[in-house]
Amino acid sequence: MKSFKDFFEKYQWDEVKTRLEKVTLSDVENSLQKKNKTIDDFLNFLSPVAAQKLELMAKMAQQLTQKRFGKTIQLYAPLYLSNECQNICTYCGFSLDNSIKRKTLSNTELMIEATVLKSMGVNHVLLVSGEANKTVGIDYFLNATRLLKPHFANISIEVQPLSEEEYCQLHDAGVNAVLVYQETYHQEVYKEYHPKGKKSNFNFRLETPDRIGNAGIHKIGLGVLLGLEDWRVDSFFNALHIDYLQKQYWKSKFSVSFPRLRPAEGIIEPNFIMSDRDLLQLICAYRIWNEDLEISISTRESEKFRNNIISLGATAMSAASKTNPGGYAVDKESLEQFETSDERSMQEIKNVIKKAGYDPVMKDWDSVYSGF
Repeated sequence: MKSFKDFFEKYQWDEVKTRLEKVTLSDVENSLQKKNKTIDDFLNFLSPVAAQKLELMAKMAQQLTQKRFGKTIQLYAPLYLSNECQNICTYCGFSLDNSIKRKTLSNTELMIEATVLKSMGVNHVLLVSGEANKTVGIDYFLNATRLLKPHFANISIEVQPLSEEEYCQLHDAGVNAVLVYQETYHQEVYKEYHPKGKKSNFNFRLETPDRIGNAGIHKIGLGVLLGLEDWRVDSFFNALHIDYLQKQYWKSKFSVSFPRLRPAEGIIEPNFIMSDRDLLQLICAYRIWNEDLEISISTRESEKFRNNIISLGATAMSAASKTNPGGYAVDKESLEQFETSDERSMQEIKNVIKKAGYDPVMKDWDSVYSGF
């Protein structure tokens, strides 16, 4: 069976980088005027020269987002299940080589954390864990999903890549969305960032969204870790991946996230600095290229940036996030995966969204309305 890997291998990193550098202002203007945008148009929107059209791109992104999604922002919160991990990743606080106290939530602790989230009005929860198959594998995820399903309308997961059969099990248990990030599509240097563990297998991770799509999961989320490699090239490959998946698994919805490297225990410094202006250009590029794509902004970003992006393309935001297992109530001092930047409460974020003239939405989908 074919997968994105077959498509991916037709492209070369350095060739994409050269193409980006050769884009002219006329190329950008022509792409902006086209009715049906292609992946080549997205490349033009990413180019350095496209920054000259950022004001126009922002206006277009705002109009297209309101046309497709209305003036709404979906809110969710992460629930970290475990910081145990068998991978060594040079940018992550959970990395195996960090001498930290490891913790995995018990059933009781899981429900205590859930109770706190419910008291905050959260109805969409994202389950996150380190990658430790023996400790937090499919059985743990299925159990957590069954415990939480009666209490939350939406359950998403961001965990290690699984088999197609395991994704089918999660789908049947009520998982709505699966997020998996390639981190970087630069295959030649991928191993340098992931020297040990199952995550070091570039191709197994690359083909994960295909397994998710084959399992019939309602929504698939992708992204790259901004700061590892050239964000323009990495983002082109990420969009190429989304483009392939949308055509192959047309019954699923798709989202994109923009994690920028944040401080954490034992991590490297970013190799490529991405400014707020760069990130705005990237978000606008995605929106203009793909009107249906959901765009999620996490608490990694600053209050100022998150306030401004509400009207410029975002459709979902996390809020009041704790990135450590038990961080809401059970074990507030356990090691976090990364430092958050926006530490405002859920209610404060709701107020900011309302002040911007938008509606904060705690639930926007239910399996009862789906044919899945």
